[in-house]
Formats: sequence, structure tokens, C-alpha cells
Amino acid sequence: MSKIKEKTESALRLSHFTIERAPDFILWLDREGRIHRVNEAACQISGYSQDELVGMKAHDLYCEQGDRTWHERWQELRDEKMLIFEGYLLTKDGREMAVETSINYFEFEGEEYACGFIRDITERKYAAEALENALAEVVSLKNRLQRENLYLRQEFKRSHNFEEIVSQDEEIIKILSEVEQVAATEATVLILGETGTGKELVARAIHNISSRRERPLVKLNCATLPDSLIESELFGHERGAYTGAIARKIGRFEVANGTTIFLDEIGELPMESQVKLLRVLQEGEFERLGGSDTIKVDVRVIAATNRDLMKAIAEGRFREDLYYRINIFPIHIPPLRERKGDIPLLVRYFVKKYSAKVGKQVQKVSQEAMDSLQNYNWPGNVRELENIIERAVIISRGKRLEVGNWLPRGEIPTEMLGVATLEEIEKAHILRALESTRWRVSGEKGAAKILGINPQTLFSKMRKLGINRTE
Repeated sequence: MSKIKEKTESALRLSHFTIERAPDFILWLDREGRIHRVNEAACQISGYSQDELVGMKAHDLYCEQGDRTWHERWQELRDEKMLIFEGYLLTKDGREMAVETSINYFEFEGEEYACGFIRDITERKYAAEALENALAEVVSLKNRLQRENLYLRQEFKRSHNFEEIVSQDEEIIKILSEVEQVAATEATVLILGETGTGKELVARAIHNISSRRERPLVKLNCATLPDSLIESELFGHERGAYTGAIARKIGRFEVANGTTIFLDEIGELPMESQVKLLRVLQEGEFERLGGSDTIKVDVRVIAATNRDLMKAIAEGRFREDLYYRINIFPIHIPPLRERKGDIPLLVRYFVKKYSAKVGKQVQKVSQEAMDSLQNYNWPGNVRELENIIERAVIISRGKRLEVGNWLPRGEIPTEMLGVATLEEIEKAHILRALESTRWRVSGEKGAAKILGINPQTLFSKMRKLGINRTE
């Protein structure tokens, strides 16, 4: 019997030694949650001594526990016999420690007890949170790239830089110096100039040498969309926001988060959308159409217009506060008729460009052809000149450029340019283009092609200028 007793005592000592040396916080407690015994690790982990822990209620060590919660958990323990849960243990010095608790129910000498094993999982918790944050960042980046890729697939991919701004004019050289200055800042830029003067090229030049150049320039022509769709295009909409909104749509401002947005023809923006745009510029936030969640964005805005915004303000068509918010750094691009010294440079540039494109060897421009090009007043500016040269290259049969009869007849008299408003000049020019095509707007032989603009843009301009076909 003595050998059996010795073995039993040895097993008890081994059990005691193992429990005392275990790295986990081990405790025994009764049905009231009162601690009866703890091991050495319990003191090291909690910062309390054994005398302080014995008699303390275990659930007082947990940040979110209370008597009611403990009694509910005890009843669950009686039913399940074992529970495993995570929580936060409050140490003596006030630290919150992430722990995993495994607790077992048993009866001993007619009393109910529980034995708990508490393990410090702080590092595991931090690692899990770091992984979760990393995954969230990956998802966010993936969604952003998907939005950008979708936008880029919809855009015509072109490479724009200073090389495409061909000029020897002092005013343009001054503008390029201003572009370099403002590109290094986050200032909002307003580019002013007639249709076809190259406002988008200047906007791209600003973006391409800015700190945001690693992301694509997002652009929207405010004149090409009806008033009912412009807000959705800018700020997006939720599913069911209006009839036909069958899915959530991400707007251009959300796509442009972290980069630059170019708002062309901002003077055509409806008053309702101007209010939202002003809020984005001032506070960097908006809500999707039909949504209630506020979306924060970091977007640099470059705007452009061929309109007289001060006149639009006086007529109640443009908000004065929005004007002063976008007019932080204005850049005015002069029309081609004011820098005719650039025409020979531009002609040679476009001849070379389109000769390579169509596979021809057009290399010479006669003085007669150059004189006719320089004598024209170019209401459509550089864009109109580019279209004329492209068509001239196509019809040229040898190495000499043949301008043909593409130049519009009955051009706007020089004296009219000095007294007429830009709107009157534009209206007269559009009417001539329409008459020359028998009021055909789109297609290869349409007025939009001659004017070098999108057919939808031309329709929009015709509505705004009150141009209607008459008998």
C-alpha cells in the first residue's frame, strides 16, 4: 500500500508542478465566480499576488463582464460543460490584455466548480487586425484600380505633354511657365479660352507634371450630357435613385479620388449641380444621388470654359461663390487669330503627324496654301486647323499639301471680331458650318466634323444658342 501511496503522491506533485509551471493563467472558481486558487503564471500575467487574486471574483478581471453576465455564462457552462471565448483581461496596472479563455465545469465533494485556462493572445490579435487591415487595403486598392481601369477603357488613350503644345508665341510661352508653377501646388485652376484653343492640352500638362501624375487624369465635358444626368455622372447614384437606376454607379469624383479631375465647359453646369460642386471644393465631400452616406474625397479640380462667367453670373446662370472658388489660378489661352505666327509651326506639325498616320510622304506646303491658311480667322482655333490639315493630307496626291476647298467660304469679317460677342461669333460660325452641310450634324460630312467637336456637343451648343433649322 505504501508504494501505491508513494506513486499517488508523486503523481500529485507532478500535477502540481505542471500546473504551477504552465505559461497560461490557470484558476479555480466556484459558481459565484469567486477564485479559490491560481497558479504562478496568473500572478505574472495579471500583476496581482496570489493573496490578492484568491477571493476576487474572476469576472471582475474582465473589462466587459458583470454579475448578470457571469450568471448567464455559468448557466451556459453547466449545460455545455466547457466554454471557449475571447475577451479583454484588465491587469492591475490598468492595461487591457486580449485573452482567450477555456473553462471547464466539474463537481467536487458535492460542490460546483470551474477550472479556467486564460491565454494571452495580444500578439495574435494584433496580427489578425493587421492582416484584416491589410486585406481591407488590398480590397480598397483593387476597387480603385477597377474603377480606374473601367474609366480608362472608356477614354481614348493618348499621350499628352508639352510637346503637343506647339507655339513660339510669347503669350503661350508665358502660359507654359505658369503651368509649371501651378502644377507643383494643389490649387484649383480655371482655364479660359475659345473652343479649340487647347484648354484640355493645358489641363493635361498641369496634371502630367504634378505630384498626382501617377494616377490618370479623369475628365468630363459638362456640355455633352443632359441636365438630368450630369449630377449622376459627377457624383454617382445608388440603385433605385431614379427610374432606370438598376445598379449603383460610381461618379467621376469618386473615381478621381487621389488624382485630378478636368471639368471642361464648366459654364454649362446646371445650377443644382453647381451647389454640390461647391461643397466638394470647399469640404471634399458629397453624397451619391439617392444615398445618405457621406463620401470623402481628395481631388484636385481643373476647370475650363469658353463662356464669359461674369456675364453668366449677372444673368443668374452661374453661382458667384463657385466662380470665386474655381478662379484661384486663371489661365487665359489666346485664340489662334491673335497668334497667327504659330500657324506655320502648327501646319508643319499636323502635316507630319497625319502623313505618318495615313502612310503618306507629304512634306511641302506652298506659299499660296500657307497664305490662305494664315489669312483665315479660325473661329474654331487650333482644333479647326488640325481638322483642315488632316483632310488636306488625305486628299493630297504627292509630296505637296493640297488644301482643296475645305476652308469655309464667307468667313467672319475681321471688323466683326472687334465688336461682336464671342457668343455671336460662335453662333455665326456654327450656322455657316450647318449651311455648308445642309444641316447635317454628324457623320464624316457633318457640321460637327468640320467644327472639330462631338456631335452631342454641337447639339448642346445649338440648343443654348437658339439655333433652329428654318424654311
